[in-house]
Amino acid sequence: MRSNENTLLLGKKVVLVPYTAEHVPRYHEWMKSEELQRLTASEPLTLEQEYSMQRSWREDAAKCTFIVLDAEKWQAQLSTTEESCMAGDVNLFLTDLGDPSLGEIEIMIAGVTKLGLTKFEAKIGQGNEPSIRMFRKLHFEQVAVSSVFQEVTFRLTVNEHERQWLLEQTSHVEEKCYRDGSSESH
Repeated sequence: MRSNENTLLLGKKVVLVPYTAEHVPRYHEWMKSEELQRLTASEPLTLEQEYSMQRSWREDAAKCTFIVLDAEKWQAQLSTTEESCMAGDVNLFLTDLGDPSLGEIEIMIAGVTKLGLTKFEAKIGQGNEPSIRMFRKLHFEQVAVSSVFQEVTFRLTVNEHERQWLLEQTSHVEEKCYRDGSSESH
């Protein structure tokens, strides 16, 4: 996550900030949900394990993890914390060392400019119909099925025309410097 540890992306409805120790308690509460565990193919973790996971992801150069904040709440956050504005997360995994233009993504976000990605893959549990519908709607195409892992792989290859369209659609997004990540307590 070193590539996005000081990056804040400000959009009209959401703000993306790096996943820090401050976000772990709320994230941990979310992940107690059996439904979320099923949809994300996740195992329940203790709070300490969740802090450890956050630290390891922060140190991993092959992962970019953002927390999605409600922009309206965040901009009016005089008396609220980022944790109270949390709405979800976005993950980008640079999984193929042989192809640095490929990133596995869990939600569509404009990672095109900073990281130079042109291909996005999503690995989705076969029973996760809401995510399958969303990625199909985003023009991802099914490229593989794994009966062993019970998942479907979707891919979107971004050509120059689509890249320009993405840049136009996200032209309102401002990239700002996030607070210095060295002050984390966990």
